Amino acid sequence: MYLKPTDGLSVPDPDRGDLLPASGRELPETQYWLRRLADGDVQKAKPPTLKKGDQE
Repeated sequence: MYLKPTDGLSVPDPDRGDLLPASGRELPETQYWLRRLADGDVQKAKPPTLKKGDQE
């Protein structure tokens, strides 16, 4: 699932050891992320789409 932090919040990503970027990230549907979602720390978002000429 693709999640991004709620505006104004910094949310740690324990698997990567960094903060979830403001633009969001594809994340596994684990208890940790489901709890962050239920608590309102993160929100579901649409992943960015690649435009013609963008690198993958």
